[in-house]
Amino acid sequence: MSAGLVTRGPAAGTVDAVARGRARRAARRRSVIAVLAVLVVLAFATTLVVGRTSYPPGDVLRVVLGQDVPGASFTVGRLRLPRAVLAVVAGLSFGLAGVTFQTMLRNPLASPDVIGISTGASAAAAFAIVVLGWSGTAVSLTAIVAALGVALLIYGLAFRNGVAGTRLILIGIGVAAMSTSATNYVLSQAGAWDYAEALRWLTGSLNGTSWDATLPALGALVVLGPVLLTTTRDLAALQLGDDTAAALGTRVERTRVVAIVAAVGLLAFATAACGPIAFVSFLAGPIAARVVGPNGSLLVPAALVGALLVLVADLAGQFALDTRFPVGVVTGVLGAPYLVHLIVRTNRAGGSL
Repeated sequence: MSAGLVTRGPAAGTVDAVARGRARRAARRRSVIAVLAVLVVLAFATTLVVGRTSYPPGDVLRVVLGQDVPGASFTVGRLRLPRAVLAVVAGLSFGLAGVTFQTMLRNPLASPDVIGISTGASAAAAFAIVVLGWSGTAVSLTAIVAALGVALLIYGLAFRNGVAGTRLILIGIGVAAMSTSATNYVLSQAGAWDYAEALRWLTGSLNGTSWDATLPALGALVVLGPVLLTTTRDLAALQLGDDTAAALGTRVERTRVVAIVAAVGLLAFATAACGPIAFVSFLAGPIAARVVGPNGSLLVPAALVGALLVLVADLAGQFALDTRFPVGVVTGVLGAPYLVHLIVRTNRAGGSL
């Protein structure tokens, strides 16, 4: 056999097959992300164009670019644009926060609205509205502080030589139950006006959105979103278990603390802006996993799915039926059956939470 002749055996064929499989999965991932981004843009544009009064896309674009268009400048620029921007920001934030917890704890039930963080913020906001008589920024700050505090409480109670996902989820569900009970008690003591205001906030609504509510959530996304994206590789390692992740060079507890703080911060600011829009954090990750595939980080796809869910649910709540519903009612209708389905499927498979 000549020195220049190279023999390709079964091992080389296997390597080529693996490389082709990775290339196909990467191409699918890029295609799905591009499609999701286009759908988000289309839903965003539809939110600006459609309403009780519809405007031509050209007029809407001129308003977005800062030009004065009679009629459209107020309706689109002051009412629809901040609402649409907040829908995108909240969807991105909820999607990122939810998939971060689900990835880190290796459980699809480990989303902030299931493990008590959202309900803790809601209980604090209801207390601020009904008992303290606060409104606006004060309620938002109360919700932010409460979300961070509840997350710290759950983490502290679950910590025992590290944090086990199952233990954290069970403690979180218990905290969620207590928070819900506290919210119900506070509402039972509320007057008619305070009750209506608290219920509007607790439901999760984009009605009456202004730039004052939108900009803090947008700022949090700009700051904390990249922080989460820098943990992509370490979060993937945590899915293999703490010991394996540590063996691969991941600083387990540091990664977990950074991810929790960033995710809870995103969730807190988004919740403060529009209330706890139900099940977006819970649904975004599993939907992204189904459309993208099992390999690769789900942070970006889940964020886009979250934005698309909020935009489409808001449009459906406004125009699909004769009665207008807050966006949280629509996402709750979608998310509750999926939660039941997931629990039943896990039980039939003989798994645990």
